[in-house]
Amino acid sequence: MPNTTLTYDIQRVNLFDSFEASRRVCDQLALGVAAVFGPSHSSSVSAVQSICNALEVPHIQTRWKHPSVDNKDNFYINLYPEYTSISRAILDIVIFYKWKAVTVVYEDSTGLMRMQELIKAPSKNNLKIRIRQLASGGGDSRPLLKEMKKEKEFYIIFDCSYQVAAELFKQLMSMGMMTEYYHFFFTTLDMFALDLEPYRYSGVNMTAFRLLNLDDPYVASVIQKWSMERQLAPPKLESGLMNGIMTTEAALMYDAVFMVAVASQRATQMTVSSLQCHRHKPWRYGPRFMNLFKEAQWDGLTGRIVLNKTDGLRKEFNLDLISLKEDGTAKENPYVMYKKSDKVLYGNDRFEGYCLDLLKELSNILGFTYEVRLVSDGKYGAQNDKGEWNGMVRELIDHIADLAVAPLTITYVREKVIDFSKPFMTLGISILYRKPNGTNPGVFSFLNPLTPDIWMYVLLACLGVSCVLFVIARFTPYEWYNPHPCNPSSEVVENNFTLLNSLWFGVAALMRQGSELMPKALSTRILGGIWWFFTLIIISSYTANLAAFLTVERMDSPIDSADDLAKQTRIEYGAVRDGSTMTFFKKSKISTYEKMWAFMSSRKSTALVKNNKEGITRVLTTDYALLMESTSIEYITQRNCNLTQVGGLIDSKGYGVGTPIGSPYRDKVTIAILQLQEEGKLHMMKEKWWRGNGCPEEDNKEASALGVENIGGIFIVLAAGLVLSVFVAIGEFICKSRKNSDIEEVSGRLAERPRGV
Repeated sequence: MPNTTLTYDIQRVNLFDSFEASRRVCDQLALGVAAVFGPSHSSSVSAVQSICNALEVPHIQTRWKHPSVDNKDNFYINLYPEYTSISRAILDIVIFYKWKAVTVVYEDSTGLMRMQELIKAPSKNNLKIRIRQLASGGGDSRPLLKEMKKEKEFYIIFDCSYQVAAELFKQLMSMGMMTEYYHFFFTTLDMFALDLEPYRYSGVNMTAFRLLNLDDPYVASVIQKWSMERQLAPPKLESGLMNGIMTTEAALMYDAVFMVAVASQRATQMTVSSLQCHRHKPWRYGPRFMNLFKEAQWDGLTGRIVLNKTDGLRKEFNLDLISLKEDGTAKENPYVMYKKSDKVLYGNDRFEGYCLDLLKELSNILGFTYEVRLVSDGKYGAQNDKGEWNGMVRELIDHIADLAVAPLTITYVREKVIDFSKPFMTLGISILYRKPNGTNPGVFSFLNPLTPDIWMYVLLACLGVSCVLFVIARFTPYEWYNPHPCNPSSEVVENNFTLLNSLWFGVAALMRQGSELMPKALSTRILGGIWWFFTLIIISSYTANLAAFLTVERMDSPIDSADDLAKQTRIEYGAVRDGSTMTFFKKSKISTYEKMWAFMSSRKSTALVKNNKEGITRVLTTDYALLMESTSIEYITQRNCNLTQVGGLIDSKGYGVGTPIGSPYRDKVTIAILQLQEEGKLHMMKEKWWRGNGCPEEDNKEASALGVENIGGIFIVLAAGLVLSVFVAIGEFICKSRKNSDIEEVSGRLAERPRGV
């Protein structure tokens, strides 16, 4: 705003004296103002608003206000989010977390107004709501908390100011309610600015909304500058400052002043004038100034500002959902984990796991004391495109840390910037995937022991042998015989091996039943013997394989190795972002792994995950395969029987203790690790932290009884054969009847022929 000076006038009034507030605002209007901000307390708002309406001066509020039903305040603007929208957002949170019973704890009656959407929810949803009120004035609420704890009310919404919330934290801690069993939601928009460090590692679930867009670089820089200026100023009571952080109320006032300043610049030829409350002569530029506010959209510290043209309330705003996190961790089960405790733990006592045991053993051998500190960005360490490092590696480079005791993989690029001890654990990259679903054999599973090709070849062999037998039996003279043995001189001979009988002989032998037809000639006997030997092998093989196919469920997995992953695109796969596994594929020159990295890099937003926990969740819920260290896969599959390791190891590597380059601790740590390895303590520690409940061995299943779903098909075949035989019998009967009728007809005509003389 060049060539512009922004002046202001602040008047402090008694909170409950509306007459004094009216007199002060009249004094300000007499000086000539473009807008009136405040007052902050609701008891004086109406008096100030009526004056601003009469003189047509914009009245801007930055605190929650319950609007009246017939709001006709044309010169009223409120940048605080509209109350029904926040109420609906709270209801959405309850539905998202699938809470079935909720306790609403409010500070004053306005809290019930803000909770209207939630309070009306039980009529639409299967939700139980219990309403309680905090001690007046934010006093001792422990009796109330004790009653809630006794009633096992685990999901609680607190509607209170951030000052009361800060005191509530201490009381909740003293009552033993800061545990993982409880989930607290606070409606205050200043939750992010409170000091939550003492409760960060208690396991409690704590959630709230945030209006400030702290992810915006401009917003972050303004807030940082604002906080630094106030920290350098003489100490005094600052309502908008908590731990050097700007509150939502202060940010809204910043946005309000910014909005008025920009609107003043845009309103050309607008001048302020002295206004007298007793004359009731309005400001001539007031309506045009108000239209500027309502027509434009503003980007402030609290996000996009869009005003409703009818009532001046803010709409279409964004709320960030924030949760209390165990911040800045690079913890990985079972290497480094937080201890679960009802009490607040401090220092090294907060952690447990394999790496903590290893660090304790190293300190016992080498005689040093240590302080465990978690890496700030939660990463192990990788380079960006500019060659800059992050994570643990960066902290070792900058000498922020002396040792990095974690599942930190020894790699070539890391070895160039930090030193590693000898590996305390060896491993390789493998694939974590869902266990394949078992498939039942099916109704016609009795056909499974032989492939369709073999079944076709057996049928063709049966037909071929039958045809050859028919030809040979016709050719050899020893298969012809006299059908009238009592008449040796008869020249009539017959052969039993007709084409149909030859086929019956082959089928009977294949079914291991035999027939009344027996070959007499040497040639036909040779053919019959060979066919019997063939059927012996086929039937024996079929019988031996039948039991396994009928009693064992087959596990059909779509992938069995990294090559299978690389050849397809239906199953998505990836690794932890900025980890050694990702780096391996990124740097690999092997064609298969290059192809896999091309797939992952083309889908970075979905293929690469933030940490192993996120990746495991994706494996369980979607068609996704996670590439990770075999030791982690071993730990996970011991605790989740729905997951399994697919294929072998893609590479071989080791975990080592990292130190800055030239550190005197590196060689000493290596010697201590070798000592622990020789004493077997490394193996015992791994057994301690990796051993889980295990999963039942599928190979040891007892043979189960066969049901209809296993061999029901053979009954279908039997029924089809019965129906076919009935129809063939009927056909034979009709055919024979026609032959007999023809014979009788011919005989009748011969009987009727007259005798010759």
